[in-house]
Amino acid sequence: MVTSNMLRGRRERPKRVKMLARDFIEDSLYNPHYGYFPKQVVIFSPGQPFDFNSIANEPEFHNQLGQRYTAFEDELDDQMLNESRQLWHTPSELFRPYYGEAIARYLVYNYKLKHYPWDDLIIYELGAGNGTLMLNILDYIRDFEPDVYARTKFKVIEISSSLASLQSSQLTRNASSKGHSEHVEIINKSIFSWAIHVPVPCYFLALEVFDNFAHDSIRYDPSTEVPLQGTVLVDNSGDFHEFYTKQIDSVASRFLQVRDAACSRPFDHPLKQPRWIRKLKSRLPFAPNLTQPEYIPTRLMQFFDVLRDYFPKHELLASDFHALPDAVKGINAPVVQTRYKRRVVPVTTLYVQQGYFDILFPTDFATIEAIYGVITGKLTKLMSHSEFLLGWSDEQDTATKSGENPMLSWYKNCSVMISK
Repeated sequence: MVTSNMLRGRRERPKRVKMLARDFIEDSLYNPHYGYFPKQVVIFSPGQPFDFNSIANEPEFHNQLGQRYTAFEDELDDQMLNESRQLWHTPSELFRPYYGEAIARYLVYNYKLKHYPWDDLIIYELGAGNGTLMLNILDYIRDFEPDVYARTKFKVIEISSSLASLQSSQLTRNASSKGHSEHVEIINKSIFSWAIHVPVPCYFLALEVFDNFAHDSIRYDPSTEVPLQGTVLVDNSGDFHEFYTKQIDSVASRFLQVRDAACSRPFDHPLKQPRWIRKLKSRLPFAPNLTQPEYIPTRLMQFFDVLRDYFPKHELLASDFHALPDAVKGINAPVVQTRYKRRVVPVTTLYVQQGYFDILFPTDFATIEAIYGVITGKLTKLMSHSEFLLGWSDEQDTATKSGENPMLSWYKNCSVMISK
């Protein structure tokens, strides 16, 4: 049995090995030599910010976005044709600088309320993409809160070396961003190898990060309710063979225990039906001998452990998808997709060529909120994406002529969790 850590030094995809589902996912997404994020991802930048006030309505915004997408990719193809380019976008890019300004207002308000002038404003961002959100936050604080800016330190924790280099180059692209250099530190490492204790108050941004944390696959015996953990065998030809075993490892076992202890409300689960119904179904011809899989966010639990152990005075701001279309079968199941000839191609299995497919999971925020509270001891609040932005953005900045507001109406399948 191998782990994703054991494979980090490998330059070729492994064969003749067994690994847990979560290690397969982690290796596929983050292996430094063939992983999806280090080697495949290109993050769309629309160029100049959209002038929303001059756009007629949301359909026109969608058309303008499509045109900029095409122009962006045409320019890349002029440099090097790539039919399998993995191009995607984030709200901080589509709605810049206004999305970053909303987060900056939230950070400054809470910092001044609780910590100013006794402590510095220390911001950690996990996975900063192109660095756009970082720059928009720093621009806002510098321009509107100069006294706070003097006390601001922005630290990026970035697992991808290529993205870390891109973020560093963003700091020197023009005179305005150069001024931020002394306030920024880019740390090229995995958050899961973090070993520095940060005893001071800080804010931790995890925006569209939870969805790419590795999960374990669990199925249950419908009669005995015994859980079995998903494992994959990679054969000599590189083909994948999934199987389940009753030997649950300590990480998955702990998650199941913490979830049961933390959650007072029902959550979606393969054993929701009464046992007598499950037993009856199991006697039907061709009935499966195991339930459908559920995907449990074990890596996310370990992220909360890191926050508790190394950032005890942190305040978390997290945003991610609570629902996703085109997922594979199962509870809390991921979307597994690639991009070919500028079209998104979803597939129906988790086990695909490592590094060529995005694997992203929805987040059950009600369950995660309870688990986070038990692990860290902190109070939390959940809200919709638009509810958070209504509270901290200037709505007029992203309003179209029709009154429609794409920054508020897009990403309806996202939620926001904040801690205190």
